[in-house]
Amino acid sequence: MATNPPKLKTPISANERLQNLKNTFETKHGQSPLFYAYAPGRVNLIGEHIDYCGYSVLPMAIEPNILAAVTVNNLGTITLANTNPQYKDFTVSCSEDIAIDRENPKWHYYFLCGVKGIQEKFGIAQLAGMSCVVDGTIPPSSGLSSSSALVCCAGLVTMEANQKSLSKVELAEICAKCERYIGTEGGGMDQSISFLAERGTAKLIEFQPLRATDVKLPDGAVFVISNCCVEMNKAASSHFNIRVVECRIATKMLAQARGLDSSKLMKLVQVQTELKASLEEMLALVDEVLHPEPYSREKICKALNISAEQFSTELLSANTQQETHFKLHQRAKHVYGEAARVLRFKSVCDSAPADSIRQLGDLMNQSHASCRDLYECSCLELDQLVDICLKSGAVGSRLTGAGWGGCAVSMVPDEKVESFLQAVRESYYLPDPRRAAMEKQSLFVSKPGGGAAIILEE
Repeated sequence: MATNPPKLKTPISANERLQNLKNTFETKHGQSPLFYAYAPGRVNLIGEHIDYCGYSVLPMAIEPNILAAVTVNNLGTITLANTNPQYKDFTVSCSEDIAIDRENPKWHYYFLCGVKGIQEKFGIAQLAGMSCVVDGTIPPSSGLSSSSALVCCAGLVTMEANQKSLSKVELAEICAKCERYIGTEGGGMDQSISFLAERGTAKLIEFQPLRATDVKLPDGAVFVISNCCVEMNKAASSHFNIRVVECRIATKMLAQARGLDSSKLMKLVQVQTELKASLEEMLALVDEVLHPEPYSREKICKALNISAEQFSTELLSANTQQETHFKLHQRAKHVYGEAARVLRFKSVCDSAPADSIRQLGDLMNQSHASCRDLYECSCLELDQLVDICLKSGAVGSRLTGAGWGGCAVSMVPDEKVESFLQAVRESYYLPDPRRAAMEKQSLFVSKPGGGAAIILEE
């Protein structure tokens, strides 16, 4: 695997989407793009809400992606436009400090996260001026990582325009870090698969150090993505960050109970590592130490021997300051259980037993139940959609992405795909006019796609 993102020479006229983007760019800027860049979205097959706890995840890149046409300008500005008219144009001076308004998560701020990440990595005082037109085919707020793909695409564009060079791993780590400027405390899965993906294979993504291992998916089954058509913007709500905070507090409570120095531990994986325990032993420890009833701030402060001020500044994030009660047992139970399911999923893929499709389906179903009941990151529509998918012939179905809306991913035997698509269409999409209008971009089969790349006109 090449360490740097590839540069692909492509005849633009042979690709309708690239040609349309080129035409739009030329109409707007009166010249042709210097280069193009793209970054794919992803579907996480299993391993939800555990990357920010330090655990491995198992995503694959999908064909929908973010594509940008770019030229370097002499105007001293970064000019952003989008082929979708609902996303307004934006211009910022290269000599200004790049400001990102996390209270107002508009599309261009995600792009600027990527720009700022590269600027800081190289200490670039004056960025190259850029004119960019962006085109996206990932449904927004669908749990397929449209925002992270935009950040990754922007990081790649900024690196190329400023004539810098970074490996895929370095780019993934920078983009994971700089996306936090918008306020989401993610764990790095989305950016990692966007850069490290390879066509035809899913990946086990491990952290610290970041590495990706091929996972061959079973023959005879395909993955179908279906959008429940409820949008969920992670940065615009506190649902996501509350879960991050609850996992952080659970980490410290478990560490304290076992006599570890809780001040140095922030992720659930660190407690397991310090105790040299198995995931099964960690699940038993959760049951022993944490109770299912929500914990108050006062109870947590007393248990950890910290002040209310320390609680706010060291454990809470900006948009969770108002929270008063925290579900620690349920969140930790999900994380350790889901981490075990990821390893089991990879093991089944590697050993390929005769009933591997059934085993993988069972793991996906267990994952959805845990997301729904312990992590509480599903919603009525997602649960309804998952139920319909299972009744329509899927052997496994689960929410994918942050949840609270967005997509389900289902594993369907090859021979049932057409009947599955028709049944889901008739049961979930067609009865509702709004869903019916969105169905074409909401229900699709996806094979594992390749990672982010620069495209040059041949």
